[in-house]
Amino acid sequence: MSALAGARAPSLAEIEELADAAFAALPEGFRRLCAGVRIVVDDFPDEETLIEMACESEFDLLGLFRGVGLAQSGEVVTGQMPNAVWLYRRPLLDYWAEHDETLGHLVAHVLIHEIGHHFGLSDDDMARIEDEAEIG
Repeated sequence: MSALAGARAPSLAEIEELADAAFAALPEGFRRLCAGVRIVVDDFPDEETLIEMACESEFDLLGLFRGVGLAQSGEVVTGQMPNAVWLYRRPLLDYWAEHDETLGHLVAHVLIHEIGHHFGLSDDDMARIEDEAEIG
């Protein structure tokens, strides 16, 4: 019997564990600057997000930063939702199935990219942070 015969797709909680581990592996100074940024894992983006981001399919978006980034002042105003990074489990799994990288590395990559939006970082900055992190 194949080792994959009993395999199943990782749950929301398991993707959240990967995201938590990836966050913990980020450089300490970077993590400190992320104080108050929530990490949320959901199966798919909601309909409003799909329309707002002009997605053709619910599989088009792997993650999303929502909130006021530090690059835009970072100040929280009354009634504003807290800054959050959304990771979308089903699109992540679909992408993972089609590419040659570990799921942990993919989750970390998307998390770093979305947090990078909070800081207004360039792609080079995000790549450097990803290289510094000890992620699978």
